[in-house]
Amino acid sequence: MLDGFLALYIFMLAAFTGYEIISRVPVILHTPLMSGSNFIHGIVLVGAMIALGHARTPFEMGIGFIGVLLGAGNAAGGYVVTERMLEMFKSSKPGKGNGEAK
Repeated sequence: MLDGFLALYIFMLAAFTGYEIISRVPVILHTPLMSGSNFIHGIVLVGAMIALGHARTPFEMGIGFIGVLLGAGNAAGGYVVTERMLEMFKSSKPGKGNGEAK
């Protein structure tokens, strides 16, 4: 019982700390921050795959499969969002800043 409360306490503390840190990031740094978080999502995905590989019961396998599914979706979605953010920095005028001749 104590382990559950300790895990919940650590989760709540990490969520609060993460929210406070992310809310103070300047707008110009959001794209590099997203790229870094995509790296972390990849590590989470590998961890979920390892956990699924060590699963023995159907319940553990189900939870592991859901973890892999959500981790993969999170990583892929992060790259899509980062790409869309980078598109906002490109010039919309032809011949200006994109290497085309004027």
